[in-house]
Amino acid sequence: MKLLSLNVNGIRSAVQKGLLSFIEENDYDVLCFQEVKALREQFSFSFPNDYYLYWNAAQKKGYSGTLVLSREKAIEANFGIPSFDENKEGRVITLEFEKYFLVCVYTPNSKDGLLRLDYRIEWDEAFCDYLKQLKQTKDVICCGDFNVAHEDIDLKNPEQNRRNAGFTDEERLGFTNLLNAGFKDTFRELYPQKVEYSWFSYRTKAKSRNAGWRIDYFIVSNSLMKNVEDANILFEYSFSDHVPVTVDIKF
Repeated sequence: MKLLSLNVNGIRSAVQKGLLSFIEENDYDVLCFQEVKALREQFSFSFPNDYYLYWNAAQKKGYSGTLVLSREKAIEANFGIPSFDENKEGRVITLEFEKYFLVCVYTPNSKDGLLRLDYRIEWDEAFCDYLKQLKQTKDVICCGDFNVAHEDIDLKNPEQNRRNAGFTDEERLGFTNLLNAGFKDTFRELYPQKVEYSWFSYRTKAKSRNAGWRIDYFIVSNSLMKNVEDANILFEYSFSDHVPVTVDIKF
């Protein structure tokens, strides 16, 4: 099974940059998108007919939102984190399949000046508890933009970014706690020393210098890691300021 995750930074913009052709030319079983920035009725393009669509738009137009395309119809679809958020920002889609849960997430950014760090800490705790609860029933595959570079190896200039959003001790600890709750970072498990990034600032033309951050992940429950055959970051594509990340899992 081939899965892809991508922060599109606006689904309509990504389509104008060739996303639909990419989908049609590649045989992914599941595609997960974050920061869709559109309501379903605002999207005038057509996805391939052999995908089921699960769309979770933010209430605020032009902001946040998630979308999953799946060749297999989910047993059940849920949106948001139960008992924590009111799903106003459309940040989580959970699909239940026979052997696993699939979770697509767009984690809140702590923002410049760390104005939203306190909320982010609460979010990380609630999201970790949510995945732990799912894992009690069946295996979990979770992917998306987690808005954190976990270790120094995961960004180009760690020393210059201490205490910046996405590389605070609090955010990094939140991701550590998630892994310690029974999950594996698939890319880092397979490639412990590999230096590749998934996000590049437009403002500083970072991609031309390969000066990026790895903030997009596929994590899986520990018991599922043995089924992961490969995990990749597709640097060559430029649908947004992020590049796609992928994983191949054999059931």
